[in-house]
Amino acid sequence: MIVDTLKVFVTVAEQRNFSRAAEILNLSQPGVSQHIRNLENEFGVQLMHRSSKQVKMTDAGQILYKQAKQMLSHYEVAKEEIHLLRNEVTGSLKIGASFTIGEYILPRLLAQFVNQYPQVDIQVTIANTEEIAQAVHSKELDVGLVEGHVEYSEILVHPPFMEDEMLLVSSTDHPLYSPRTIESQKLQDQVWIFRESGSGTRAYSDQFIQDTKLRVTRSFVFNSSQGVKEAVIVGLGIAMLSRWVIHKELESGELHHIQVQGERFTRDFHILQEPKSLDTMAVKMFIQKIRELES
Repeated sequence: MIVDTLKVFVTVAEQRNFSRAAEILNLSQPGVSQHIRNLENEFGVQLMHRSSKQVKMTDAGQILYKQAKQMLSHYEVAKEEIHLLRNEVTGSLKIGASFTIGEYILPRLLAQFVNQYPQVDIQVTIANTEEIAQAVHSKELDVGLVEGHVEYSEILVHPPFMEDEMLLVSSTDHPLYSPRTIESQKLQDQVWIFRESGSGTRAYSDQFIQDTKLRVTRSFVFNSSQGVKEAVIVGLGIAMLSRWVIHKELESGELHHIQVQGERFTRDFHILQEPKSLDTMAVKMFIQKIRELES
């Protein structure tokens, strides 16, 4: 079926790798290669340059990729409208989420959604906020769930669906450990543990340090919240993290919440969409499910 072949082509184009595409599609690598050869034979041109490192699109491949994305979107809409005649929600849904949302909120939300709409085929990508925004902008994702500020003016940013509380934390034997609130100036000349650039958590920490004019003695950067947590627990430094990420460690006493006098730190969680992308019924129902979190 031509739709299946176009799906294979689009996946290879986006992954730039035959092996990763085969894994995503649950196909053999020779099977993926055969689909691409069939398309090249059909059009009489080379669509992709193959190398041991990655796949690069030819000019003809770029044209087909753009049109194939549109054809597949229209196919999904038609299929869903037909299924709606039988009161069914079907089709595919590509969701992206930043690490805090993807690891601590999305799994429970997806469990509810899949239980209600079992025929929707779902793919999930978890990355930092900047990477998710880029993927939404390039239409690799239908929906993005991120924290903090998004730079892309071309992306549709829905109103916040949840407020997230950020907590300043240390180990229980850190010099800043205190059952009472402290003044922000006591945070001067500390060692900080950060997430990588592009992370919503990193952006929030940077803004806090800038606003309070804090001097940072030294910093360590980890590309996961788990790495930041572990570094703080062993006393490497202090960090700003979402309550979602550290609530278990706070309850167990592994981490200490440093309360800053007169301050409460919050940020918003947002839904991202590409404005010109087609709103399928699966996307609409998923966004509706997210909106239920507000109530």
